[in-house]
Amino acid sequence: MQRSPAITFILVTVLLDVMGIGLLIPVLPSLVGQLAGSREAQTYWYGVLMLAFGGAQFVCAPLLGALSDHFGRRPVLLTAIAGLGTMFLLTPLVHTLPQLLAVRMFGGALAANFSVANAYVADVSSHENRAKSFGKVGAAFGVGFIIGPMLGGLLGHVDIRLPFFVAAGLSFLNLLYGLFVLPESLPRERRKRIELARANPLTSLYGLARLKNVGVLVAVVALTNLAQFILHSVWVLYTTFRFDWGPRESGLSLFVVGLMAAVVQGGLLGWLLRLLGERRVVMWGLASGTLAFAGYGLATHGWMMYAIIVANLLAFAVSAALNAIVSKAADPREQGLAMGSVSSLNSLMAVAAPLAGTPLLAAVSHLPPQDWRIGAPFFLSAALNLAALALASMHFARHRERAVAHVVRTQEPL
Repeated sequence: MQRSPAITFILVTVLLDVMGIGLLIPVLPSLVGQLAGSREAQTYWYGVLMLAFGGAQFVCAPLLGALSDHFGRRPVLLTAIAGLGTMFLLTPLVHTLPQLLAVRMFGGALAANFSVANAYVADVSSHENRAKSFGKVGAAFGVGFIIGPMLGGLLGHVDIRLPFFVAAGLSFLNLLYGLFVLPESLPRERRKRIELARANPLTSLYGLARLKNVGVLVAVVALTNLAQFILHSVWVLYTTFRFDWGPRESGLSLFVVGLMAAVVQGGLLGWLLRLLGERRVVMWGLASGTLAFAGYGLATHGWMMYAIIVANLLAFAVSAALNAIVSKAADPREQGLAMGSVSSLNSLMAVAAPLAGTPLLAAVSHLPPQDWRIGAPFFLSAALNLAALALASMHFARHRERAVAHVVRTQEPL
């Protein structure tokens, strides 16, 4: 009887947490700009804040998971929700950039509670329904990132601090909801001591060295995700510098990105895979993404960004196709290792992206909007995606050669 409200609470938690984070995306750069004073300082500090938030998430995700294994899921989840709401509330109230940095690090550490939410879902779902339950969590995550930036942009058009207070309100409502309806999912007899070695976020990356036949594909995953995360790290500031967009325009553009991702991954992916096959989806998607990154950097009018987002259809299918190929190429006994290692690698790329993208944008932020060099971060993303395309081509060509050699050997007369 408890499973239905428990799963519902987790879905609501993921939706509201992601919405809260998404609400801030269109307005946080403007808030930083008010405290920084210049475009260059604004860009550098925004990169530092993104790095701090993502780094805290990367470090604390396994730690929160370990704490929930010891103390139970409920107290860790509720504490994280309260802390995230506090971060939302404090962000528009601080008066200096160091204070803002401290608040974002605090919030990033507690925003890592998605690992605890997934553990809760595993606790209360039967083996047969577990994949379906995780699919619902993924859908809630996607819906949050579609709604959040759009709502944040519209609210930020009224007042750039308003989305922070709305995000805080959502978190505290979620906390009250959880206090009344959320049962504990982990019985005391199944709890474990905290093992710091297992809470090391780099541990799963060591597993990459043990994977066979997927080394090049792992590099492809790393490069294409780094390119994408660089785009995420500079999108709002770049469109502000280039097209004089405000929070409303930035939020609407991110809404279109999320909507396209949902359409492709939720509706068209199966059809594309049947039509083209996994390898062609990866190759054509990487080629499309490379051209799109270059197009973003060269666009001279805001409407062109929307046209490129829609035209870049195949790029939204690359991640799913790559994951499927990596899963099939890995040893059947190491599927968890393969997927866990790739997930950790993606998290690391999200941390590395602000180190690459925002300093580059800061270096060209003084240029006039019509100067093509202001698109430098997107040109870097295009180069990374092109390198991923070259590596994927090499891997698939080598795989075909091995397959042909195997067929020839099996057909040789005895």
